[in-house]
Amino acid sequence: MLLLLASIFLLHLTAIILLFISTANNVWWATKDYSMDIWKQCFHGNGSCVNVTYKDKEDYLQAVQASMVLAVIFVCCGLLIFICQLFTLKKGNRFIFTGLFQLLSCLCVVTAASIYTVHFHHDDQTGWYGSSYVLAWICFPLTLGSSIMYIILRKRE
Repeated sequence: MLLLLASIFLLHLTAIILLFISTANNVWWATKDYSMDIWKQCFHGNGSCVNVTYKDKEDYLQAVQASMVLAVIFVCCGLLIFICQLFTLKKGNRFIFTGLFQLLSCLCVVTAASIYTVHFHHDDQTGWYGSSYVLAWICFPLTLGSSIMYIILRKRE
């Protein structure tokens, strides 16, 4: 049982780290001249960075930003709740609240990545999706899998 709890805890920590990197790193979209994320656009030639602005897509960008921040908050709260439930939950009960917070984080990540996929750069021929974008999509099955494991997992001695 201790090995199972340790592996789920490590999966949760991995999801937290990947979500932090995906939210903060500057490579959601890249070209040979610049890279951009959901916060700023950085140019490779002079090293300057400017805030990302889209005239007609500002609402979508804010939705992506909010969803990623909420995903990070939910996954961190889920870890804290797991630690609290580990010591306070009665034997035989499930880690329902932890699983629900992980599921909320999963839904926020898939919402942010889907909005970004549909509304940004679909007409651009000169660039590619960057590592942060890929990490966001990797976080989706990680958080979904851990939420399912938490909901199924029962506390034992």
